[in-house]
Amino acid sequence: MDVETRELQQLLEAAGQLPEVLLLKPITTSTNDDVRDLAQKGIRQVLVSSRAQTQGRGQRQRTWFSPEGNIYLSTLLNTEIPIDGRLALEVALNILQMPSLQQLDLQVKWPNDLYSQNAKWGGILVEPISAHQAIIGVGINLAPLEDLQLDQAATSLSQLGLAAVTRSQLIAELYLAIQQAGEWFSYGCVNLAARFNHHAAFIQQQVEFTDLKGQYSGVFSGIQEDGAVLIQTDQAIRAFYQGQLRLKTGS
Repeated sequence: MDVETRELQQLLEAAGQLPEVLLLKPITTSTNDDVRDLAQKGIRQVLVSSRAQTQGRGQRQRTWFSPEGNIYLSTLLNTEIPIDGRLALEVALNILQMPSLQQLDLQVKWPNDLYSQNAKWGGILVEPISAHQAIIGVGINLAPLEDLQLDQAATSLSQLGLAAVTRSQLIAELYLAIQQAGEWFSYGCVNLAARFNHHAAFIQQQVEFTDLKGQYSGVFSGIQEDGAVLIQTDQAIRAFYQGQLRLKTGS
């Protein structure tokens, strides 16, 4: 066992949260796929993290650029209630509560982006396996992303002022945050709207929202308790459950 794996194992043991399978890889195709393979073998507690991915993916099967040196992590969540879109919101909110991130000015961009200063430093991918089990993938930018053509502004935790912390500590905190998010979700996402809106990127700003039916402009009014995004248009407040939220150009 290498030093990093041993350190991570000790951290999770101390928290009483050591999974059945713990894998740290230098490179993999996709940590979500690694976890899926293990879940198909009956494993219910697993953590896989890699320094690079060759076939990382994000929401709606978009390519997730996964250069070496950042954190790419996946785990399983087993929930007491059927999985829905609120789970990704709970994961994001619990990540913001990680001890190592408390001194940073961080936000969540609906529905699954980790944000700060109008730039993305991480993202979350929830892939349900069954009604009560999902693979949770998280990608975190530790260092600046260079020479990548991205569709939105990107930043990293180092650029945002992350204090000296070991990689193992961050992975441990991420795993514990995801498990905690599963508990919040299973208990019904108490006060979800208030907790999310407190950390929401673009709150009360002019935004554009795109879904399969078209594009809408208005003021982002936060979310409602079931996780739907609320857009104040000229006509009324509209609720959306799927789509893409962006800051309006020039606003």
